[in-house]
Amino acid sequence: MKNTNQNIVDKTNLKSPLGDLGAILNEANSVPLQGLGVGGNFSRFRQFRTDATTRDRFADIRVLVKDFIYPYFIVEGENEIQPIKTLKGISRFSIDQLLVDLQETIALGIDKILLFGVITDDLKNELGTAGYDPDSLVCRAVRAIKKQYPQLLVFTDVCLCEYTSHGHCGLLKGQEIDNDSTLPLLARIALVHAQAGADFVAPSAMMDGQIQALKAILKAHNLDTKVLAYSAKYSSNFYGPFRDAAGSAPSFGDRKTYQMDYRTSRQGIEEIQADIEEGADWVMVKPAQAYLDIIQRASVAFPEVPLAAYQVSGEYALLKNGAEAGLINEEQGFLESLTAIKRAGANYIITYYAKDFVRKGL
Repeated sequence: MKNTNQNIVDKTNLKSPLGDLGAILNEANSVPLQGLGVGGNFSRFRQFRTDATTRDRFADIRVLVKDFIYPYFIVEGENEIQPIKTLKGISRFSIDQLLVDLQETIALGIDKILLFGVITDDLKNELGTAGYDPDSLVCRAVRAIKKQYPQLLVFTDVCLCEYTSHGHCGLLKGQEIDNDSTLPLLARIALVHAQAGADFVAPSAMMDGQIQALKAILKAHNLDTKVLAYSAKYSSNFYGPFRDAAGSAPSFGDRKTYQMDYRTSRQGIEEIQADIEEGADWVMVKPAQAYLDIIQRASVAFPEVPLAAYQVSGEYALLKNGAEAGLINEEQGFLESLTAIKRAGANYIITYYAKDFVRKGL
């Protein structure tokens, strides 16, 4: 039979533990595709991957600097830059040093930031009053940022955990978190942040009705500040480094009675829908990497609502520490992870790697 396969490999001198490799290849090449029942009419996708230029041409998902929201931890004092051991490359800043660091952030093209206030234990109490003081740490930071860098889009975290002596995200009734008595306090935090100049307030407490409470108080004060809802926030093991960075670990128990159970499938979409119905302007899925399915489903179910995903501290730390141990390539690991988050459907990504991503030209 005439050989119709034009891709014959000439390896006549190769040897193999299985015998003469050249003979094996020659025998394989002598069999036409039709003889294998293939026919040669299959789709040839390898043509899209022949070299780097071709792969780049067909890559339809690209992470851009405009996709990023960069988190900052703020502390009291002056000239404070406190490296966070559990988050390599990330520090807490006093307001004066935050303003200095923002120069590079803006120069890199990052125009969206998310602020977390970190206060000392002596300023905390059971009601978290430091959080809704009009002259709170976050309020002063927002005013300073807006005065010096009015072009920045400033998001502020709205929760009680950073300010309560017990570290929970709501008020206690005995040993339980009382949902409804927490709502007015979350609303007060959002109000003072909005009055200070925040563009977005971002409630993360996972209390039922929190979006409705925030929208109501903002409307009552004629403020057009938008709400980024932590809509599908799961009770996750990936928050560990953040709790160290923000000093917000609960003093007893856990947050499983208000943060979502990761074993559920429909609740994430249902909670996002509820937040949208209550008036959320943007919604969020947190964490990101282990919840790509929720991100994808949310992007399809609610295409008209901007969707953010939070690559949380544990996800960041795993990649950073893995690279330091020589287990993965840092740049390629983050590029793959962030691309996956965007490919799943996220419009915006909150990540501690945003500045490094731009610095390294990824």
